[in-house]
Amino acid sequence: MRKIALLVVAAGLLGGCENMTTGQKGAVTGAALGSGIGMVAGGSFGQVVGAGLIGGAAGYMTGSAISK
Repeated sequence: MRKIALLVVAAGLLGGCENMTTGQKGAVTGAALGSGIGMVAGGSFGQVVGAGLIGGAAGYMTGSAISK
């Protein structure tokens, strides 16, 4: 149930990304995935936030590279 809820939230975030650049879309996706993985793995609050920040940064760099 938890995994399904996370996927629904991620899909909702991506649905609102219509006017974003590819880098911004990657950042949102990476942050959502990083946070979700941190929560599913049972990490503490700090670990979940850190995973979200790292995922967002990696997603932005990947999205920017794809757009170029």
